[in-house]
Amino acid sequence: MIEEYKAYYNSPIGILEIIGTNQGVSSILFCEEERPLENNLPPVMVDCLNQMEEYFKGKRKEFTFKYTIHGTPFQQRVWDQLCNIPYGETSTYKVISEKIGNVKALRAVGNANGKNKLSIVVPCHRIIGSNGTLTGYAGGLWRKEWLLKHEKEIMEV
Repeated sequence: MIEEYKAYYNSPIGILEIIGTNQGVSSILFCEEERPLENNLPPVMVDCLNQMEEYFKGKRKEFTFKYTIHGTPFQQRVWDQLCNIPYGETSTYKVISEKIGNVKALRAVGNANGKNKLSIVVPCHRIIGSNGTLTGYAGGLWRKEWLLKHEKEIMEV
């Protein structure tokens, strides 16, 4: 059996719980309370923590640590498209549905977006409404707004 590890990163917008194995990170989600770090984290988990730190300090725009994301083939296609949204830019459910070749799948794209377990790394926060307004975000709209502003400010430097 593969051992699972948990790590916690105290970001400017709350605590991120990072779950993974020595094979890769499988979840990065906001949580309410930090718990003690596990000893002897595998290198991929340490790398993830370091890259999160660099992201929040404005020194990293892409993540290179190994991760695994589990979902249906449809969800995988949506998440792949989310990863194609450039740092500091936004897109819409409509654009994503067009790129995966199913223009009527707006609701399904939204559902897949909401099931993303790799917050920030698979940038579901970069999805906004077609009218330019902020739409739902599992971490809370205030976090989404912060992340978008953070990326925009870094791009302007």
